[in-house]
Amino acid sequence: MNIGRAKEIAESVEMHSVTFNGTPIVIQHVDEQTKTARIYTKADPEKEMNVPVNNLIEE
Repeated sequence: MNIGRAKEIAESVEMHSVTFNGTPIVIQHVDEQTKTARIYTKADPEKEMNVPVNNLIEE
């Protein structure tokens, strides 16, 4: 996924189908400088992590 699309999804009020390593996630924030996204899994919202945006896949 590219930075622009990740930011659009993070700022959207609609739910989008995005995965990280095959796991459905929610994008909280995108950092353009580091090209990372703060995400959490839908199954475990307490488990937050920073991941490279290019590892996110929109289904």
